[in-house]
Amino acid sequence: MRLDIRTVAVLGAGTMGHGIAHVAAAAGFRVVLRDISEELVSKGRRAIEANLSKGVERGKVTEEERERTLANIRTTTRLEETADADLFVEAVPERLELKREALRAVESLTDNPFVFATNTSSLSITEIAEGSRNPERVTGMHFFNPVHIMRLVEIVVGRETARETVEAVRAVALRMKKEPIVVRDVPGFASSRLGVALGLEAMRMFEEGVADAKDIDTAMELGYNHPMGPLRLTDLVGLDVRLSIAEYLHAKLGAERFRPPEILRRMVAEGKLGKKSGEGFYKWSEQ
Repeated sequence: MRLDIRTVAVLGAGTMGHGIAHVAAAAGFRVVLRDISEELVSKGRRAIEANLSKGVERGKVTEEERERTLANIRTTTRLEETADADLFVEAVPERLELKREALRAVESLTDNPFVFATNTSSLSITEIAEGSRNPERVTGMHFFNPVHIMRLVEIVVGRETARETVEAVRAVALRMKKEPIVVRDVPGFASSRLGVALGLEAMRMFEEGVADAKDIDTAMELGYNHPMGPLRLTDLVGLDVRLSIAEYLHAKLGAERFRPPEILRRMVAEGKLGKKSGEGFYKWSEQ
């Protein structure tokens, strides 16, 4: 297996995908950002450009670094144009079958050795790799939003993931200036299991009228030094995403702490998905 990773293909140009492409390109990797339509890849490219420009304005990024990062990225709607990648990072929606389809599509695309890393926040790496020709090359590489700012990368080891695969993606994460942790393939891994439990309890407190959203968040921000409260974070992640993860963890672990609160189900049904819809626990037009 070739472990010298030089080219990274990111499958999916949404919030997580374009963030992963950004940090990979900034680290000096050649990057191919792929999605199913020109509109989606163009939107992802514009988001990278905007984040880099903000970095320049704030003195975090030089003009030279901005231009070098953008020069390392090409976009495409054709999966065939990712065939020479050494590392594929999948950032498609959080559904098991979609992630399996992405892996199968890449395996049918090329016979070259590559590592396939899924950005799933809770789904089983072992189940995603089921039926793969090379399950030892499949791992989890869970980034956090916003990717260009958040330092953590959770490397998830499936039942058949090889040690060399883990070492390869760990080296990539370090080159991206991330702090990698390695966890076993259990539902929710480490971060989602802890984060979702806290977020769901905050929702129950809000539902019971313990305090308003801002005061619940402030309790964690000032009382426990969290950079962002659990309800505001839920709005950024997306209430629909949180609901999907909670349902998965409740089904897999059978623990009542992961049963989605009624308020979460109701808000998702009403289309109140957080920042992306303009309203969740906060009204984002007022932010």
